[in-house]
Amino acid sequence: MEVDAAMMMMCVGFLIAFVIMFLTKALNWVWLEPKRAERFLRRQGLKGNPYTLFFGDIKAMSMMLHQAKSKPILINDDVAPRLAPFQNHLVKVSGKNSFFWYGPKITVNIMDPEAIKEVLNMMNDFPKPILNPLAKFLITGLVDLEGEKWSKHRKIINPAFNIIKLKLVLPAMYHSCNEMMKEWKMLLGERGSCMVDVWPFLNNLTADVISRTAFGSSYEEGKIVFQLLKEQAQLTAKVFQSVYIPGWRFLPTRLNNRMKKINYEIGNVLSGIIQKQEGIMKTCEAPNDNLLGLLLESNQKEIEDGGVKKDVGMNTNDVINECKLFYFAGQETTSVLLNWTMVLLSRFPNWQTLAREEVIEIFGTKEPDYEGLNRLKVVTMILYEVLRLYPPVTAITRVLRKKTRVGNMTLPEGALVTIPIVLVHHDFELWGSDAKEFKPERFSEGILKATNGQVSFIPFGWGPRICIGQNFALLEAKMALSLILQNFKFELSSSYVHAPVTVITAQPQFGTNIILQKL
Repeated sequence: MEVDAAMMMMCVGFLIAFVIMFLTKALNWVWLEPKRAERFLRRQGLKGNPYTLFFGDIKAMSMMLHQAKSKPILINDDVAPRLAPFQNHLVKVSGKNSFFWYGPKITVNIMDPEAIKEVLNMMNDFPKPILNPLAKFLITGLVDLEGEKWSKHRKIINPAFNIIKLKLVLPAMYHSCNEMMKEWKMLLGERGSCMVDVWPFLNNLTADVISRTAFGSSYEEGKIVFQLLKEQAQLTAKVFQSVYIPGWRFLPTRLNNRMKKINYEIGNVLSGIIQKQEGIMKTCEAPNDNLLGLLLESNQKEIEDGGVKKDVGMNTNDVINECKLFYFAGQETTSVLLNWTMVLLSRFPNWQTLAREEVIEIFGTKEPDYEGLNRLKVVTMILYEVLRLYPPVTAITRVLRKKTRVGNMTLPEGALVTIPIVLVHHDFELWGSDAKEFKPERFSEGILKATNGQVSFIPFGWGPRICIGQNFALLEAKMALSLILQNFKFELSSSYVHAPVTVITAQPQFGTNIILQKL
């Protein structure tokens, strides 16, 4: 009996100790640490809202985002209040050196080009944060990895995006773009012109392109992945609008269950495609005209060169995650780029005419080729300016591993830093008094001249982690735009509603109604 009582007392003691430890950690997480960080930054002159328990600025962010989405804006390019309403308001009120609260996490705005350069260059000191583990169902592969594993994957994937290899996928790009031209011509029929919501067509186009270029003969199966990832992106956007509570992802909520089910279904489809591609490679008939084939080829070489070393190359799950990234990043980036390019060229017909004249001069009515696409100067200037005004991703976020000096600020360990790309791209101090205007001529002598050598143009990021697929995205955009300009004139429909909205990327909330006219 005495032994049982002693055991009982010991268990109670352990339980009390555990509860005290848990409450201490919780108190530190939701109050003590945030307040210490706030005092530390305020002493340096940074401004921001006072910390409110647990939620921080999440509620204000959600409310301002909801208000921004509730009504369209005038047809102009001052889109920051709609794409990043909270940060746009914060910078106006508190200045560029300001902070806000992502739940209990203090988050510092970084807008100075030299500070941006430091953050994006020192990838080991500024890794990507895990804001919500559920986001890993969508944001996977290279974009999510750190350290040695990131280096290994980057080395293996690089050959697939080599400029010489990109030539091999150009015919697939042309085929998909040409199919869209045929669809549009059928819609126009004998009339020669009609109103078309081009957004779903551009979405389907880029999904078709990435399906063909990534998976070759398995592109029809790849399209299933596109539909699933599209839903996953919408669910992930919801996830980012709330504070993550540790362990929440394990609860069987409707959102959690759906995200897990989508992830499982995507994995099944991609696993089948990968096995099929590996089977083709074993017969020594591996096609070199799709990204998956090139990736598996590079991975196999890495494994063979590694010999008896352990942890060499990528396993099947790694390849599946990289395929997800091919799909999501490749499809989303180019579709929004093409969408806003058509909107801006509709509003500025003089630039549409200049671009068309250049395309006709280089290609005539023939199929665009790789060398010709690289000679397109006016088209390139236009695409850069569209990426400046409507960056596909509106912000980059990193976390500090240790107390660090960034620019003229010292930031505490564990703080988040965010680079609001859309605000940097629209900054009058960096781009001049015409920063919010569409002026492709600013890129007439290239990016270096346009930015005065500063890190202020970052639609694909910057530094070691710059987007590996940027050349692919620009090549696809040039191909699609060249074919559109060869075949059609276009202008905004009177029913067009200007309403850019952030759903992971900067999309048109109500579609993009354009009047197409056959040339």
